[in-house]
Amino acid sequence: MDKLKQMILSKGETREGNILKVDSFLNHQLDSEFLYEIGKEFYNYFKNENITKIVTIEVSGVAIAAMAALFFKVPVVFAKKSESLNLDEDIYKGKVYSYTKRKEYNVMVSKRYLNKEDNLLVIDDFLAQGNAMKGLIDIIDQSGATIKGMGIVIEKGFQSGGTYLRENGYNLKSLAIVDKITKKSITFR
Repeated sequence: MDKLKQMILSKGETREGNILKVDSFLNHQLDSEFLYEIGKEFYNYFKNENITKIVTIEVSGVAIAAMAALFFKVPVVFAKKSESLNLDEDIYKGKVYSYTKRKEYNVMVSKRYLNKEDNLLVIDDFLAQGNAMKGLIDIIDQSGATIKGMGIVIEKGFQSGGTYLRENGYNLKSLAIVDKITKKSITFR
């Protein structure tokens, strides 16, 4: 997606540790019109997969998933990262290690919202080592639902997540794949 690459180059910032900061339009301040285009792009790619729900992890994936859901006309289910009094007791639970937060946490989805009849599109903002996707795959496997596709806005192609998912047969669509990050440049595949 050329517009995404242009936005990464013009508005993104690189940080030490292979960090690509795109919080001015993707995951802190949101460019809603641009996210709408991203949602449409995912719809165009996965529209023939009979998607019944879109799944993501809070927080950064929610806006992207919601925009895609407008095109698919399906609900969004997001895995919660923290327990609360209003979370059902009967839940699916997976573990995720966050590279940027340097901690492991549980992600949870109520069993009321995923079932074996569901055809799912999993969406997230970034894919690096694939830890968030592995946690969601675990939850989805517990539910018996079928993953029909995975949509990622930005994949760090120099890390192992995309390779792992593709080698395990997942239908993965990354809108931009970054092959190299230096202090002064970003190289796309």
